[in-house]
Amino acid sequence: MAAAHGSHDSAHHIIPRATYFKVFAALITLTIITVAASRVDFGTMNTVVAFTIATIKAVLVASIFMHLKYDDRMNRLILFCALFFLLVFYFFCILDELTRVIQSATL
Repeated sequence: MAAAHGSHDSAHHIIPRATYFKVFAALITLTIITVAASRVDFGTMNTVVAFTIATIKAVLVASIFMHLKYDDRMNRLILFCALFFLLVFYFFCILDELTRVIQSATL
């Protein structure tokens, strides 16, 4: 048993505290922008605006707080595969909703 639990060859990346504060400030700012955008009618672009802001926030959290920016490529690949299959799931759900035939009740 030469390899003990927790022994890794890769070194952990230390992120400066200032970076955490900057990301926190960016997340708070994006949250304020989200609330402000919810009060503005963008028409058909409402969903696109909301998902764009949410995606930016998710990228910040995943890359800095989850340390994916400094992690190996395998963890990024796993994350992107999970997101890809989530998008496939959403696609089929939307496809199901769009192709339903509306039927009126016969009672």
